[in-house]
Amino acid sequence: MNVEWHHLDAIAQLNVEAEQQLLRTADRIIFQFPLYWYAAPASLKDWEDTVLTRNFIYGDGRFPLANKELGIVVTTGRPLKDFRHGGTENITIDEMLASLRAVGHLAQMKILPAMPIAQFSYQQEAEQMQLLIDYQRYLTQPAPPDSLANRETWFANQLPKFIAKLPAADQFTGQLIADTFAQNQADLEQLRDALNLLKEGEED
Repeated sequence: MNVEWHHLDAIAQLNVEAEQQLLRTADRIIFQFPLYWYAAPASLKDWEDTVLTRNFIYGDGRFPLANKELGIVVTTGRPLKDFRHGGTENITIDEMLASLRAVGHLAQMKILPAMPIAQFSYQQEAEQMQLLIDYQRYLTQPAPPDSLANRETWFANQLPKFIAKLPAADQFTGQLIADTFAQNQADLEQLRDALNLLKEGEED
């Protein structure tokens, strides 16, 4: 919900004005693509050259993308351990994404940490399901820090929406999960309070 997918390869001819207006109305802009020879695919580069013109980004002094959030989701067929200095690829993911980040900085955007996804098809189902949750959080969770408290808040907001979409036969189970989560939150809050009291005692 509240996420608009925009598949560049499905667009026969770009309408620059419409593309720029889409960017103006977004709160968080995510570039998502598979890594091709250490860079984004040609379709994204062509879109960038056509839509992100100098005048639109900063040339007229208006900065229409200022304070919007820019994230990057990149998939790769090689394990993440290969993307480091001294590794098989001898370059980091962040270094390969530097040009996109540079455009974001020029536009005065807020740059989010990148989300690299390595070898998705080789992952076990449980890993893929966890990744799905992490991906949903990347799209919709308030900007970093990605703290435990922020994750709790995100889950607390998402669970009722998810449960409401369940078939009637699964509603009871869904509510049990929500109740358990709420109880765990309360228990964790009590632990935090106890730790704070201990810290205050140590300081005294």
